[in-house]
Amino acid sequence: MPSTNPGAKLIAVTVLVGLGAGLGGMSLALLLHLIQHVAFGYSLDAFIGSESFLEGISGASPARRFIVLTLCGVIAGFGWWGVHRFGKPLVSIAKAVKSDDPRMPPGSTVAHALLQIVTVAMGSPLGREVAPREIGSLWAGWLAHYAGLTPAQSRIMVACGAGAGLAAVYNVPLGGAVFVLEVLLCTFDGAIIAAAFATSSIAAMVAWIGLGDGHQYHLPDFALNAQLLAWAVVMAPVFGAGARLFAKLTSAARENAPRGKALPLLSILNFALIGVLVIYYPQLAGNGKGAAGLSFEDHVSFALAGVLLVLKVTIEVSSLRAGAQGGLLTPGLTNGALLGIVLGSAWNGIWPGTPLGAFAVIGAGAFLGAAMQMPLTALVLMLEFTRFDHDFLIPSALAIAGATLTYRWLARRAAMPAAAPQQALRGLSD
Repeated sequence: MPSTNPGAKLIAVTVLVGLGAGLGGMSLALLLHLIQHVAFGYSLDAFIGSESFLEGISGASPARRFIVLTLCGVIAGFGWWGVHRFGKPLVSIAKAVKSDDPRMPPGSTVAHALLQIVTVAMGSPLGREVAPREIGSLWAGWLAHYAGLTPAQSRIMVACGAGAGLAAVYNVPLGGAVFVLEVLLCTFDGAIIAAAFATSSIAAMVAWIGLGDGHQYHLPDFALNAQLLAWAVVMAPVFGAGARLFAKLTSAARENAPRGKALPLLSILNFALIGVLVIYYPQLAGNGKGAAGLSFEDHVSFALAGVLLVLKVTIEVSSLRAGAQGGLLTPGLTNGALLGIVLGSAWNGIWPGTPLGAFAVIGAGAFLGAAMQMPLTALVLMLEFTRFDHDFLIPSALAIAGATLTYRWLARRAAMPAAAPQQALRGLSD
């Protein structure tokens, strides 16, 4: 992309990154809907319609649910085995934005992204948000290379491509930009802020062409009260501790996941067992959006929330351990919503007056912010996901802050040498 004006060249690349990430995110989302509808046989005349994935899978026969999930295991197992066996080594977005050459391998990255979309569409409990981020970063890295941008500029574009992909698939332009600044680049430099906002906004608008300008979740009219404020402060450490445990479990599962010949067998077994569970609990299928929506709408009881929480965490960890890949954004949000209902039900027994859905909304943000260590991004995402009343920013911010601080305190304690706590106690007694 020759240009005598470096500024004009950078602006052109920024616009093209937003356009490409928007088209990529939109295409992946449409593919996801297509596979969902065909696999479970619902709304075949309108892939973007009023019938949700949860409604579609609930209407499918038990045999169909089991067969589709088992087939998902076959595709996941042999697909990721093939990527590891024959493809070039994958480069994560986090690694790319720290590299002098942030280009990602096209074949492996595209295959990796498509496998995530296909398996989530067929019922994998992992998230779909990593795939559009990878496609956005892949496009941005090669575009920056051909444009002759500096390594520093290229890294910024790769990060912006990831944020734009997130913005496109979930219609969260502000969340995509904040994700770039808080999580990927850890900066609030003015020029980078402008690039992040531009790419995410362009991507979100491009995705409207195929996905429309809607938001992810719809809430009843919740009102802020003293009970909810107090609950957010008191329960924040519980969400932080739960998020810390979840992060440890998922990290260990990823680290110990097979990449060789055992991968297909473990994957098929894992997803077949999930298929059995989905016969009885269709809310377990997919990334968790259905269960989260039911929680926010106050349609999940204390008992059901407890069962779903235990089962969802179990199958999320087991899927990662079996070698499947995917994000943890929506799964983490859903876990927080379900935990919010469990804790909120107990709280209502002492201090009644708050709908369980309100607890779910606050809990979702707290768990997500702590588990992924992105408190500001989590707050912004919850605002864009649900369009909740601005009054809910107060308990949400309090819960996210408390949960994040608790998570970090627990992480620091775990990193301390074994003798350090004993030495500290001896020092206090001297």
